[in-house]
Amino acid sequence: MKTLAQMGLATLLSLILLTPALALNEKPGQGVTVRPARATWNTGYFQEVLVRKGLEELGYQVKRVKELQNPIFYQSVALGDVDYWTNGWFPNHDSQLPENFYDKADRYGYVMKAGGLQGYLVSKKAVEQYNIRSLDDFKRPEVKAAFDKNGDGKADLTACPPGWGCEGVISHHLDVYDLRDHIKPIKAAYAASMAEVVAEAKQGKPIFFYTWAPNWTIFKLKPGRDVMWINVPEIKPKASQEAGRDRMTLSGLEGAVSDPIKLGFVVSDIQIVANKKFVEKNPAAKAFFEAFHLPLEDVNEQNTRMNGGEKSPRDIERHANEWIAKNQQMWQSWLQTARKAAVAEETKR
Repeated sequence: MKTLAQMGLATLLSLILLTPALALNEKPGQGVTVRPARATWNTGYFQEVLVRKGLEELGYQVKRVKELQNPIFYQSVALGDVDYWTNGWFPNHDSQLPENFYDKADRYGYVMKAGGLQGYLVSKKAVEQYNIRSLDDFKRPEVKAAFDKNGDGKADLTACPPGWGCEGVISHHLDVYDLRDHIKPIKAAYAASMAEVVAEAKQGKPIFFYTWAPNWTIFKLKPGRDVMWINVPEIKPKASQEAGRDRMTLSGLEGAVSDPIKLGFVVSDIQIVANKKFVEKNPAAKAFFEAFHLPLEDVNEQNTRMNGGEKSPRDIERHANEWIAKNQQMWQSWLQTARKAAVAEETKR
C-alpha cells in the first residue's frame, strides 16, 4: 500500500501536470485568426457580434467582418476565403448554394430553430375596407389603385433588394400567380424602404410589404393591430422549396387573415454556416457554433432598439455586452462546452 506521503506526492504531481493544461485551454483558439462574414440585412448583425465575442473569449483573433450578399458568401465560404457567418436561412437559402457546397462547408447548430418566418403584410384598415385575403386580391382594380404610389397602374410592394433569398421567392410568386401586371416589387435598400412604410402607416395610408422574423418591422407595425398577414393564393413552391412544402402553411399565427395561413415561404431555421476545414481544425469554435442559440424575442428586442436609432457598431457592441451580462450562466456554459471540446480533441491526438 502507498504511504500517505506517497499519495500526497502523487496528487501534487498530478496537479502540477494538470494546471498548465487547464490554463492553456481557457484560450484554445489562441494564435488562430478567424475571418467572419455577415449578411446585408442589419437585423442579423446582433448574432454576428455575439458569436465574435464568444470566439474572442476563447482566444481567437477575429478579423473585421465582411458584409456579403448571400450567393457571394456561400461561394466564399466554400472556397475558404471566409470562415463562417451566422446568417444561414435553411431551406430558404438552398437555391443559392454553389454546386457540391456541402463537400466544403456545412451548417452548425441553430441560432434560432424555426425562427425564420416570412410573408406579406397589409395595413389592417385596408384589409377590412377591401376584404383582402390573399395576393390574388391585388388583381382587383380598386385594390391596385389604393396601393399605387406612382400612378403606373400597379400596387407597390416593398420587397427585397437584389441578392437576397426572398427576392427570388417573391419573383416566383409574381410569375406563378400571374401578378406581374398587378404588383410592382420595390427593391431598394430594405431598411430605408421600411422606414418610409412606417411613416406612411402613421399618416393612415395603405401599406403593403414583405417582412420576416426576427425583425423590428412587426414590432413597429404589430400584426393584428396595425397590419395583417395575408395568404398566397395557393401553395406553389419553387423547386428549391419543395422539400419544405409542409412548412409553408402555418397555424396559430397572430394577426393572420385566416387560420391556417398560406405564407408561401418556408419557415426556415437560422443557422451558422462555416468552412469544414476551419471547424475540423478548431473544435472549440465548432462546439461554440453548435451550442449558441438565441430566443427570438431577444433578437426582436435588439432589432427594435436599432430601429429606434441605436444602430452604430458601438451601439450593437453595447447591446451584445448587455445581453451577455444578463445571460452569464448560459454564456459561460457555451464557453465551457467549447473548451471541453478542445481538450477532448487534443486527447485524441
